[in-house]
Amino acid sequence: MTKPTIGFIGLGLMGGNMVENLQKRGFQINVMDLNKDAVAKVIARGNASEVSSGKELAEKSDIVMLALTTSNVVESVVYSDDGILAGMSEGMVLVDFGTSIPASTRKIGADLAKKGAGMIDAPLGRTPAHAKDGLLNIMAAGDIETFNKVKPVLEEQGENVFYLGALGAGHTTKLVNNFMGMTTVTAMSQAFAVADKAGVDRQQLFEIMSTGPSNSPFMQFCKNYAVDGVSDLGFSIANANKDLGYFVQMVEDLGSESLIAQGTSTNLQAAVDAGMGSGNVPEIFDYFLKLEK
Repeated sequence: MTKPTIGFIGLGLMGGNMVENLQKRGFQINVMDLNKDAVAKVIARGNASEVSSGKELAEKSDIVMLALTTSNVVESVVYSDDGILAGMSEGMVLVDFGTSIPASTRKIGADLAKKGAGMIDAPLGRTPAHAKDGLLNIMAAGDIETFNKVKPVLEEQGENVFYLGALGAGHTTKLVNNFMGMTTVTAMSQAFAVADKAGVDRQQLFEIMSTGPSNSPFMQFCKNYAVDGVSDLGFSIANANKDLGYFVQMVEDLGSESLIAQGTSTNLQAAVDAGMGSGNVPEIFDYFLKLEK
């Protein structure tokens, strides 16, 4: 059976490894990215072509995939005069692997539907290393017919492909997950910093807390940095800050509020403003250790 041609935009760590995996599995790839070195690596592996616009990429592909940084970037790539929407046609599918605002996702999906095209939001779990081997966790959402159309390709990219229902449910789930995770890491990092300020040994604090229900993989990541100086949770403070901002907006769009998320977001933003955005999230410990009233 002939494999569909994939158009892929976004060749960062995750996207670049996802494309490499697809190439290894025999897919023809059309790519577009501002990083020409990343594009050159894809072309050198074969079965790939560079395109100059989202419109051209869509016209030459069966499925368009995005691994981009923000909802604003996604909308720009979709809605520009020579963007993806201009090149989409009936039966095509757009898959957004990034973390986006659900309201934006649903808007794009509605505009694609007017052209007879479908959309799946499919945010990711696990790491770029998993992406290279096709072992990601994929949280996919959209109408079931569209999902079934792209499911065989998603299963080439993910060890676990979850179907979550209507369009936007994937991005909603990812934001809820990241709200929980990043709030936990932020709180635990401050716990280590407060203990230090109060003269309590950080290792001793970990030994006590880890024997109770607070123990978790996230606590281990926080301990690895706050106690051992090892930063091994590969998710940046800047990305966590973006996702918490999206979560706050999503909750407001639902007519509610989250003071907890606002507090986490305020601390993450302060760490970004202090020049720490590129560090992994447990490194916010350094911000709390220096924090003065």
